[in-house]
Amino acid sequence: MSLGGDTTTGTAPEQGATSPISAPQTQSDEPSPQVQDVLSSEIGISVMLNRLKQSIASAKEFSNFLKKRSALEDEHANSLKKICRQSQESMARSEHRGGSFATAYEEMMVIHDRMADNGLQFAMSLHQMSEDLQELAAIAEKSRKGWKQNGLSAEHRVVELETAMRKSKAKYDSLAEEYDRARTGDTTGRQGGKVFGLRSHKSGAQHEEDLLRKAQVADQDYQTKVQVAHTERKELLERTRPETVKALQDIVKECDSGLVLQMQKFASFNEKLVLSNGLSISPLKNGSEGRSLRESILSIDNDKDLNDYLASQHAKVPPKASLPQYEHNQLIDASTRALATTYTQKQSQTPSSAQPPLPQPGMFQQNARTSTFSETVANVQNQGPYGHNYGQSTSSIPILGNPSSQALHERSFSHGSAMGPGPGAASQQQYGQRGSTPQQTQPPPGSRFNGAYNSPSSRDGPPQLGALPFQSSQPQQPQQTNFSQLPSQQTASGPVSNSLQQHPVVPPQAHRNSPPIAPQMAPSRPVFGVSLTRLYERDGLAVPMVVYQCIQAVDLFGLNVEGIYRLSGSVPAVNKLKTLFDTDSSSSNLDFRNPENFFHDVNSVAGLLKQFFRDLPDPLMTREHYSACIDAAKNEDDIVRRDSLHAIINNLPDPNYATLRALTLHLHRVIENSGANRMSSQNLAIVFGPTLMGTAPGSAIADAGWQVRVIDTILQNTFQIFDEDD
Repeated sequence: MSLGGDTTTGTAPEQGATSPISAPQTQSDEPSPQVQDVLSSEIGISVMLNRLKQSIASAKEFSNFLKKRSALEDEHANSLKKICRQSQESMARSEHRGGSFATAYEEMMVIHDRMADNGLQFAMSLHQMSEDLQELAAIAEKSRKGWKQNGLSAEHRVVELETAMRKSKAKYDSLAEEYDRARTGDTTGRQGGKVFGLRSHKSGAQHEEDLLRKAQVADQDYQTKVQVAHTERKELLERTRPETVKALQDIVKECDSGLVLQMQKFASFNEKLVLSNGLSISPLKNGSEGRSLRESILSIDNDKDLNDYLASQHAKVPPKASLPQYEHNQLIDASTRALATTYTQKQSQTPSSAQPPLPQPGMFQQNARTSTFSETVANVQNQGPYGHNYGQSTSSIPILGNPSSQALHERSFSHGSAMGPGPGAASQQQYGQRGSTPQQTQPPPGSRFNGAYNSPSSRDGPPQLGALPFQSSQPQQPQQTNFSQLPSQQTASGPVSNSLQQHPVVPPQAHRNSPPIAPQMAPSRPVFGVSLTRLYERDGLAVPMVVYQCIQAVDLFGLNVEGIYRLSGSVPAVNKLKTLFDTDSSSSNLDFRNPENFFHDVNSVAGLLKQFFRDLPDPLMTREHYSACIDAAKNEDDIVRRDSLHAIINNLPDPNYATLRALTLHLHRVIENSGANRMSSQNLAIVFGPTLMGTAPGSAIADAGWQVRVIDTILQNTFQIFDEDD
């Protein structure tokens, strides 16, 4: 057919275009006997019609594929050309690099533009192939309809003639039997030996003649129909059926050949596309296409581009500016001399007995601003126009007394001692009330240090008054009176009380708008920053009171709070609660069953609990078992990981085990209410993982994920590791 000839003139490349087409010619054209039997049988035409229908459907399907592939390739090629054009226009602007980079980038865009052109040609070829296949399928389908009508109609006509022949033969045989019975006198089937007719009665001879005549007519009709059926069947077998089968075979072969040819062209066009793109990316050495993509990119010289750019900016370099010089203002010298004269006069007017005593122990443990106010409390009324306010640091204020007292004032007071030198009868009398030697020092009755010297905590805790090593070789020095004790100590010693009466204390709140700040004192029974073992030895509680109260508050008021332990509470509230626990953890104000005691902010309680675990000197899971916990978390088997962590937890110290058990059971109750608080075991593990595990020497940031896995495994296996509370 003409379409088959047209398809052979496609734009397929010469390479491999002819050899695949000639491949089917190697097979023998002589069909096998089985094929001949099928084609010459009554089902031959039907089988060939079904086979042609399959070929047409396959051609249409491949045509649809080519059409869709052509659309995709066309869209891809056009998009590639578009982005190449946009990128070239953008790269040509001044905000982008130039030099060898710009040249290489331009060549890269040209290569991509060639690849887009190849894609457009490939898309056009596929579109033409799709149209050719559609036309081939349409012609084959039209031919199939024509041959179906001719071939099947002949088959049906022969079947009808043979059916009529069989009916005529049956009629002929029936009349012959009746004639035979009439001729032989067989009365079977007659009534009374008479033959009844429609009009009149006939005799036996007449009846025989009628039956003979009818039998002869039926015989003649039967002979005629046999002859016609024989002729038609012979025509069907010798001419109509073979012609129809042969025509259908030709159509099938043509449709299949056209389909295979288009597939061969598709393969060739794909090879051509890949080859063209390859030559665009890496052209032949002797060709005129220019450099390859790799060579273009390797030609970029970053150092040269940078130097060229900097050299191009040389014309914009401003003239060099001179170095800045210090110019002293002479007015400052006069002001400084006047200030020094005023201060010297005030020093000479101040009696030695009125110098303020040094502060008591614990006055400077947390904030140096209290030291500044205490040193100058007796001279507030005598400050002149250049006197300091209470926001200044101690380094900017002159310190009264001899040089030794100034040097001792700069010593750190983080160990709880604030002793300093300074002779005087009043100070000796005041110090004599606490003992003659540092080793025998006893606090007076009612003092805030009462009972702290003989308790076990005083021997292991922070050093108290007279316990510092550097005091054993120094003379005993007076201590400054705390502001809270001024009314009761006005008669303790004459000089000191007179000084305080002559110079009444002016509280710093009179000069500020901020809320009053209580004198900062060292905690008598600290809770935060103290190891669990130390707390257990001191308080006798397996679970620290702060942990118990926080768990109690969250159980009562925080299980349904969304984001509990994830959301941060109020920092001032957390700090205030922390100070209260460090001062007196057994106070009734720290009963968290009353929400007023934690300011109705359960998130602050959660933050306080996390702060306690963060401040532990040794984490709850201990540094000793850190590596073992991380190794256990790396087990992929859930049972092995759980059992490994269970063994590690059993080896924890008793206070750590009891505290971890109480916390885990509490967090399990939080997880049971995760529908309201949105805190699953994974979320809680993320919050408490670093808090409970801490960090070990040499640990990496990657351990954070394993820390979370440790806590998550413990929370998911709470009742396998711990017993539930009674």
